[in-house]
Amino acid sequence: MHFTPSQESIAACYRLLIGVIVPRPIAVVGTCSLAGRANLAPFSFFTGIGSRPMSLLFCPVNNRDGSEKDSLRNAKPRTEGGQGEFTVSVCTEAIVRRVAAAAESLPFGESEFTFAGLDERRSTVVAPPSVAASPAVFECRTLQVVRLAAGQAGGGNIVVGEVVHAWIDDALLADGAVDPQRLRAVARMGGESWATTRECFDLAMGREALQAPPPLDFGVG
Repeated sequence: MHFTPSQESIAACYRLLIGVIVPRPIAVVGTCSLAGRANLAPFSFFTGIGSRPMSLLFCPVNNRDGSEKDSLRNAKPRTEGGQGEFTVSVCTEAIVRRVAAAAESLPFGESEFTFAGLDERRSTVVAPPSVAASPAVFECRTLQVVRLAAGQAGGGNIVVGEVVHAWIDDALLADGAVDPQRLRAVARMGGESWATTRECFDLAMGREALQAPPPLDFGVG
């Protein structure tokens, strides 16, 4: 199949992206308006950027009328009219159903925390709350927003945030590091499919990867 994005619909481009870019970790983003109203939404276009400064990004798209989604409206810098902060809670198996429910489109100012039955956790440094049931949270200050198609329906946006504080449940730690088996994070696949992260294997990087025997028999080289 050959695919030319400029000749395809927004929906077709989206389906291809989410079908190929898998698995995708989920950022459960907490924000609040300048009036202090909390908002919560999950995003699977999300990743870390670097460790100096410790930073990450998530990507909210514009609404169908080209307007900003609440998460972007709240998280954008104060110089642009936003609150300038956000939290990222990790989605785990224990809360995935309620996280999915938080994707419901509610009127501005109504709390997805309440709608999805997720309690708020007060943050240590920033104003927006996080998900109390999540075992790992990043508190962020927005560094910048990159708008790829401002004012257009489905236009992409990149919200870059500096992590100013993190909270990790001690139960996740093994030898000072987070144990993925204890975290039990979930990820998005294509369509409405989700995936767990229970089946893991170790494999060195670089030259050692070629010298080591395959950790699992995947039937490929």
